[in-house]
Amino acid sequence: MSSGGGKRKVETIVTCLEMHAPSHHFVPPPANLHLSLMKAVKPTPHYYRYLYNAVGDNYHWVDRRHLDDEALKALIHSDTVDIFVAYSAGVPAGFFEIDDRGEGELWLAYFGVIPDFHGRGIGKWLLAEAIDEAFNREPEVFRVETCTLDDPRALPLYQKMGFRPYERRDKIMEIGD
Repeated sequence: MSSGGGKRKVETIVTCLEMHAPSHHFVPPPANLHLSLMKAVKPTPHYYRYLYNAVGDNYHWVDRRHLDDEALKALIHSDTVDIFVAYSAGVPAGFFEIDDRGEGELWLAYFGVIPDFHGRGIGKWLLAEAIDEAFNREPEVFRVETCTLDDPRALPLYQKMGFRPYERRDKIMEIGD
């Protein structure tokens, strides 16, 4: 995001999607990228901020940007939150965060690929891994939200991988510094 511009309000459309059973087939990791996926156990706020900002900066992710270390740590170290990081040849390439909201409801709270790795097929593989991780826990429903500020490939990818929209709503977001 640009600095010095202050905050501004933008209109967006939020699409809420859900899945009640995995509906995709195995998605192999893209060849020649030396991909691995690791659970980040109690990541430091600094490392989490790196992932969050590297993935979300272009899409105006703001929810966690201004939390202090203790507030952020309380969220990401919660027993209901699991964070998984994709690495390409040892370098972070993307991440996803699953939040267990209880009563059989899991959320894909955050998901994305770092821009340096866009266009290499990592997103589809990473989303398949997130879906597999979620359904290994046998939820009744796995949900995600996306909006028109996200990458334009996000909504079609979620739908291709089996998520179905159940709600759309207008939202005014405050973005900027």
